[in-house]
Amino acid sequence: MVKLRLKRCGRKQRAVYRIVAIDVRSRREGRDLRKVGFYDPIKNQTYLNIPIILYFLEKGAQPTGTVQDISKKAGVFMELCPNQQTKFN
Repeated sequence: MVKLRLKRCGRKQRAVYRIVAIDVRSRREGRDLRKVGFYDPIKNQTYLNIPIILYFLEKGAQPTGTVQDISKKAGVFMELCPNQQTKFN
């Protein structure tokens, strides 16, 4: 199973995070399948590769709570809903 979760980068007391698609059995700093975004909680900056995130969500990837909150603020799930409605119609 694949999850979208945060991977810690940066130095001591100055953490930045990559948002990655990673196998659920891997460690936090384990090998990721694909980098899909970036989050800096200190500067409150976010970069998301929305088409790649949508691809993984459509394939069944589960976002963690924090990644889901970040994605909601960016409006990723608003873009996911119209795609699902056109599939079923």
